[in-house]
Amino acid sequence: MAKQAYIGIKYYEDNRNQSEIARLSRQLEQAGYTTVCIARDVEKWGTVRVSPQELMQRTFTIIDQSDLIVMEMSEKGVGLGIEAGYAYAKGKYLLIVLQKERELSSTMAGIATKIIRYNTLEQLDLTTL
Repeated sequence: MAKQAYIGIKYYEDNRNQSEIARLSRQLEQAGYTTVCIARDVEKWGTVRVSPQELMQRTFTIIDQSDLIVMEMSEKGVGLGIEAGYAYAKGKYLLIVLQKERELSSTMAGIATKIIRYNTLEQLDLTTL
């Protein structure tokens, strides 16, 4: 049975980071994971609306069911901090990925199981997880 990876990434109503989600998902799939991303799989790129309470509950359920939590932290977001904190509290493997020149808070670095910095998503290698 394939392992599941949850992808956390800054949410945009216009889905401007859809290609980044696709690239990250492909790389995780090459490493043997099925992937789940809220914007893609729950909200269906903005075509399905759920209340903030239901959204967070579904997010936490998916994190609970996931073997790996991947947080793309190149852009900050309150939701990312909530998701990462929840995953950490649940003892999940928390992988933080971000662009080399971006800043990562000491708090986020402190809860990460592993941090990988990259120049471009194409160069990110997740096969060693």
